[in-house]
Amino acid sequence: ELCPAPPRLQPHLTVRSQLEEKENKKFPVFKAVSFKSQVVAGTNYFIKVHVGDEDFVHLRVFQSLPHENKPLTLSNYQTNKAKHDELTYF
Repeated sequence: ELCPAPPRLQPHLTVRSQLEEKENKKFPVFKAVSFKSQVVAGTNYFIKVHVGDEDFVHLRVFQSLPHENKPLTLSNYQTNKAKHDELTYF
């Protein structure tokens, strides 16, 4: 079940660089516009990110448990999304 995530979570620079590396491009804008979360052994965050013009990407970012002290990891992503596309589990 996906729940609204706390708005204080902004995509960390490491997540942006991970996506830019996977897509082999730089995004002129990288602003989170909506969030959902799923608690697992850590937390999956589903984040809709505006990346310029009318373009959006959906990210699945994993945050490990606090005692593991690991950085945010880009687990999966979907490109070619629009502002109105619903943020769902993927």
